[in-house]
Amino acid sequence: MEQISIVVPCFNEQESAPIFCAEVLSVTTKLPVTTEIIFVDDGSSDNTLQVLRELAEKHSEVGYIALSRNFGKESAMLAGLEAATGDYIVIMDADLQHPPSLLPEMYNGIVNEGFDCVAAKRTNRKGESPIRSFFARRFYRMVNKISDVEMVDGATDYRLMTRQMVDAVLSLKEYNRFSKGMFSWVGFSTKWLEYENVSRVAGETKWSFGGLFRYSVDGIVSFSVKPLAISSFFGFLLCFFAFVGAIFIIVRWLMFGDPVQGWASTICIILFVGGIQLFSTGILGQYLAKSYLETKRRPIYVIKEKR
Repeated sequence: MEQISIVVPCFNEQESAPIFCAEVLSVTTKLPVTTEIIFVDDGSSDNTLQVLRELAEKHSEVGYIALSRNFGKESAMLAGLEAATGDYIVIMDADLQHPPSLLPEMYNGIVNEGFDCVAAKRTNRKGESPIRSFFARRFYRMVNKISDVEMVDGATDYRLMTRQMVDAVLSLKEYNRFSKGMFSWVGFSTKWLEYENVSRVAGETKWSFGGLFRYSVDGIVSFSVKPLAISSFFGFLLCFFAFVGAIFIIVRWLMFGDPVQGWASTICIILFVGGIQLFSTGILGQYLAKSYLETKRRPIYVIKEKR
């Protein structure tokens, strides 16, 4: 019989993990497959690991991986994908914001409709702050303009994939990982299921605005070099304006003997040019930093305990 592996990254999910496990098992028992649930404890500071141990003792379908510290969700997902043995693999959040009720439709999309991946995307951002929703939409609009891969607005990590697609994702060995981009980059046919955003079943979100901003920067740097071209364009543009301005000042002085005035505007121009230089240097620094981390060849995660 075929098997579905469910990869569940966890960080401080002691309250939601048991509820999630019960909900998922109630759905998967109705599918003509065996189930493997792999919880990945990403260095939780609460009692999550002990809860996962108890779930593994209680349910033969449940296993867990405990990382030695918090490596981030991307690393936790990779650990789960590498440990999964199923014919089909699904990534889900433990907070039940990814409805288990979609699993039968996802399974049908792959088995009976011939898709390689069935992914879920939210039709709204109910429950999110307006500012966070605004910047999220702007991110997807911008990244799709400057990147060679398409990233769907509202797309989540919740997706069921064939073994072939997962193996393709695992073949990408970079240290700096942005899975949404990787899923698009490897290709394969994808069906999108829409659902309304739901609230967490327990606990609080672990994503701060700053964390999401850094994650979006990782996505842009990982899948586009156009920011480097943009900074070069700004440099060329400023050089052109400086040249035209110098010609204008010289001609005016020769024709009218008008001395150069306007120290305030000069200071503004200096500050503006300095800002552009720092902005461009920052962009270059992001790419250099990513290259530096890649060349270290450090492991993406370290396992402390596994069952």
